Amino acid sequence: MIRKAAILVIMTCILAAAGAAIWIFGQISAKHAPASAVELAIPPGSSSVKIAETLQEKGVITSAVVFRLLVRMEQAAGDLKSGHYRFESQADMRQVLERLRQGDVMRFLVTVPEGLRTDEVLLLLAEKTGTSVSQWQEVLDKMLIGEQEGRLLPDSYQYTKPIQPKHVLGAMFRAQKQLLEALAATPEERDRLRIIASIIEKETAVDDERPLVSAVIRNRLKKGIPLQMDPTVIYGIWRTTGSFSGNIRRHDLESDTLWNTYTRRGLPPTPIGNPGAASIRAAAAPADVSYLYFVADGSGGHAFANTLAEHQANVKRWMKIERQKNSGR
Repeated sequence: MIRKAAILVIMTCILAAAGAAIWIFGQISAKHAPASAVELAIPPGSSSVKIAETLQEKGVITSAVVFRLLVRMEQAAGDLKSGHYRFESQADMRQVLERLRQGDVMRFLVTVPEGLRTDEVLLLLAEKTGTSVSQWQEVLDKMLIGEQEGRLLPDSYQYTKPIQPKHVLGAMFRAQKQLLEALAATPEERDRLRIIASIIEKETAVDDERPLVSAVIRNRLKKGIPLQMDPTVIYGIWRTTGSFSGNIRRHDLESDTLWNTYTRRGLPPTPIGNPGAASIRAAAAPADVSYLYFVADGSGGHAFANTLAEHQANVKRWMKIERQKNSGR
């Protein structure tokens, strides 16, 4: 009788264990989705216990205990990646675990417009990502020793949270470097293209005009004529005083700075902003035209001219358009 009772106990334990195993594997393989899309953060250094509890609290999984057993079975405790995750579709626990092992985190996008000064780029990045400007400046100081203006390529860049400024700034720096290296053979020529492109970027936002503005710059440099481009004056004022009123005056055109292309011949010593890829390409490939002048045409573009007389006529037309616009207010 004792032997039969022992066997019965053993069989009961086996059946209970088998039942528990079936239930556990059922929990692991069961598809589940949170009631609504869930975003959660897993901080660096989080234990598998804490991660399992967070997943259960957010409704991503049904049992933290079972998830911990799965992590142990898969020997995955050291593989779980930190970051910001989003869960919304049905998944079983193995699929959730695999996402954590792969670091399949949320990816965010930040867009940097063309033409911003470097300090403006850093301010925008800080505002868009909820971080401090000093954090970005510190990283840039370590990345670029010396002149920092015009060394970043404006574009849209992906990042993950918590954001690492060195990844974003590094991507922007490398993107411009690769583009310039494909267009110019020497560091000196790349520096020259960077400066010319920054002026083009400030002078026009019309793609078809970029090679024409580039040609004007090339032609005036060849003839030794001062570039006389207002954006360089504005940048020089900001660079020397730290601010600009927003209105350029005759006094400003006559006030000498290293960047004032009315008072100085040739290119300014540095870029005046961060040019986009289109302006960099235009700097490397100016149009085959003899234009020396351009002025706004009143429609968002510019009128180009070969001679001073043609240019003065274009200026008169533009002034007439501006007077008509002002009188119609």
